[in-house]
Amino acid sequence: MKVFQSVSEAGRQLQGQALALGNFDGVHVGHQALFAEALRHAPANALTFQPHPGKVLQPDLAPKLITLLPRKLELLAACGLSHVVVQSFTRDYARSTPQDFEAALFDTLGVGHVVVGSDYTYGAQRAGTVTTLRDAAAKRGAQVHVVQPVNVDGVVASSSRIREYILEGRVGAARRLLGRPFDLDGTVVSGAGRGRTIGFPTANVDTQNELRPAPGVYAIRVRLLAEAEGPWRPGAANIGVKPTFGGTEVTIEAHLLDFSGDLYGKELRVQFLERLRPEQRFGSAAELVGQIKRDVEAARTVMARGDG
Repeated sequence: MKVFQSVSEAGRQLQGQALALGNFDGVHVGHQALFAEALRHAPANALTFQPHPGKVLQPDLAPKLITLLPRKLELLAACGLSHVVVQSFTRDYARSTPQDFEAALFDTLGVGHVVVGSDYTYGAQRAGTVTTLRDAAAKRGAQVHVVQPVNVDGVVASSSRIREYILEGRVGAARRLLGRPFDLDGTVVSGAGRGRTIGFPTANVDTQNELRPAPGVYAIRVRLLAEAEGPWRPGAANIGVKPTFGGTEVTIEAHLLDFSGDLYGKELRVQFLERLRPEQRFGSAAELVGQIKRDVEAARTVMARGDG
């Protein structure tokens, strides 16, 4: 998949092709439905924005992103897209009229098919709608294809709903809307080393991801990013401040089951499969160790039933 850094850079290289429009945060099952429609008119491509428009227009209210740009591009490539246009979103760009955006699509890029969700809007003040987009396309001999929202167990797949689930720790519910487990990437850094002293060594994962699940203990699986096709290793992770030891800084600590290698400095991808329990304070290290043993067995159960 080739990535263009602007509409102007892409130019006429997408002429006559299909283009899906959206922010695509999370690349969830609703987004995947747009790409499936675009692929019916292959080659299929996507246009997205960087940064997320909310971070420019309402920075204090901007959502925490489910996927940072590198991960989003990786997921878009996995959907079978040929090209992605990553258009820079600035305050000046936000003042573009709907007609400016239509010209970018149909005149600059020259696409023949545009794929959008049923509530798609564009241009300054979101004045452009699916109806105006269709009119602009028809004048140029192009087509607009509208994809209806995707429902999963009665819930509409949306980035905002997925964020809510993850922030609540409902990673299983988020997984159904994402079409895969929620994940984050990070580097293993030095921690206090306390896990090793109590018999459960952990990898302290430092991540740039904006979105983290609610504090608690989770069944996870982990893969080294250097081993793109390598094995997933099962484990359990704690997100929180480690109140038993008087901690104040939120950390992500992953214990890999039946693993004894050195992970310091390694880059990992952590997938969250199920929340096992909320974070809690124990009266002693011995009580904590007893609970960790139960957490590990609960994580094994999640893996055994095929959720990992």
